[in-house]
Amino acid sequence: MKKIIVQLLGMCMFISNSILAQDRPNILLVMAEDISNDLACYGMPAVKTPTFDLLAKEGIRYTNCIGTNSICSPSRSALMLGVHQNITNTHNHRSNRKVALDEPYTPITKLLSEAGYRTIVGSQLVMKKGEKIDCNFKHQTTGDYDGTTDFGLFDARSVALKSDGKPFFAQVQLKVTHRGSWWNDIRAKSTHPVDPAKVVLPPFLADTPEIRLDWATYLDQIEYADQEMKMLMDQLKENGVDKNTVIIFMGDNGRANIRGKGYVYDSGLRIPLIIHYPKVFKKGKVDQQLCTFTDISATILDIAQVALPDYCTGSSLFDENERTYVYSARDIWDEVKDRSRAITTQRFKYIKNYMPEVPYDAHQAYLEYNRPAVHVMRRLNSEGQLNNVQAYFFNPQKESEELYDLKNDPDELVNLAQNPKYKKELQKLRGYMEEWQSTHQDRGFEEVKPDGTKGVAFVKYLKEHQPEIWSQLEEGKLLDLSAEQIDFSKNYYKKKTK
Repeated sequence: MKKIIVQLLGMCMFISNSILAQDRPNILLVMAEDISNDLACYGMPAVKTPTFDLLAKEGIRYTNCIGTNSICSPSRSALMLGVHQNITNTHNHRSNRKVALDEPYTPITKLLSEAGYRTIVGSQLVMKKGEKIDCNFKHQTTGDYDGTTDFGLFDARSVALKSDGKPFFAQVQLKVTHRGSWWNDIRAKSTHPVDPAKVVLPPFLADTPEIRLDWATYLDQIEYADQEMKMLMDQLKENGVDKNTVIIFMGDNGRANIRGKGYVYDSGLRIPLIIHYPKVFKKGKVDQQLCTFTDISATILDIAQVALPDYCTGSSLFDENERTYVYSARDIWDEVKDRSRAITTQRFKYIKNYMPEVPYDAHQAYLEYNRPAVHVMRRLNSEGQLNNVQAYFFNPQKESEELYDLKNDPDELVNLAQNPKYKKELQKLRGYMEEWQSTHQDRGFEEVKPDGTKGVAFVKYLKEHQPEIWSQLEEGKLLDLSAEQIDFSKNYYKKKTK
């Protein structure tokens, strides 16, 4: 296995496998849901994230971590396997849950377990125990794994982070940042809720009180996640394993808002990534190398001194070879069938929309009751009150190709695909996409029918049986719909689907 390259005291130093093997570190992977680079240490105004900021101050903060997908389950599948989800047929959201993986693909938790690590998912310290796995292949939370009759991914769930005679790998999800019934309650109970007047909105969002409040409430969830991170770190210290635990913090995809989750724009793909291990890695380093989820898988195996399988499509962040581009994909999400591909380099983003007839605002059911901004902006668009940048999202169809200069246009507002000055750059990025697709079989081009009937039925239920609730959603209010979802499941959906 390649040696880990470490930046220490401004010098490149090598730590050999034999030295690390004497005291292999624990690994704590903490993944926040639906979060873009919206921490204070990444420059987001109005939010306070002292724990994440400390991790960055004492560790390595990565600025160019790009998801392989902008939706949770495909991205998580890529991370768990170390292989791009469009290669392993795990690319469609919440698909193939009864289908075993093709050989030779093996979950990295199985590889870690075989190498002597105790694998753990979740923690009693965080909301909903943080046990979400959400991979698009046949699996169980715990138990043995052989990929044929046994499909357990972890050894234990929600146990304390402590030494148990062997090193541990723990994966904990921070669910609070995922849109849900708890958002308003978290804000109401905060001793310092984020001031909507102080938030800075991206230019593609309309600046209204409703959208400002929704953004501030999102930042409130990030502050709560910061507190959960502190509790996890406190437990490591209390159990005497903090000095020998590598902490990896990351998101699973971008924020759940317009042009975010579900879209191959930067606000849907670019996520925070911090690696913390002060006794080895240089403190306070900002790493600008381009990386993606399969590189994080490879890094985890590298830290654990586990050989990287030949089929993996990533490489350790501590290898000398840095990638030229990241290939990202968007395929089926619930009832919406779409097919977009993106190439991200250090400077540019190229997007190929294979189904331009599917608009950005596809009225997807899940987003209809989880994204207040879209209702507000639809109304403003119909009234002619949006500028061109904001109204672009509501065009009847997408552009077939998009090209953005991320250095000069980080919000991806000016499409350069038709600009003759960027013809060579466009051709180069097209070439990268063709290179990836000729090297790998992108299974997203296989024809599959979408599902998502329950979400569609829930929207219909709200419109027909809870019109006052639907009216509030259209006004841009963020609502707790847990009671309505229970009523729908008990008295409507099951009845209609018998």
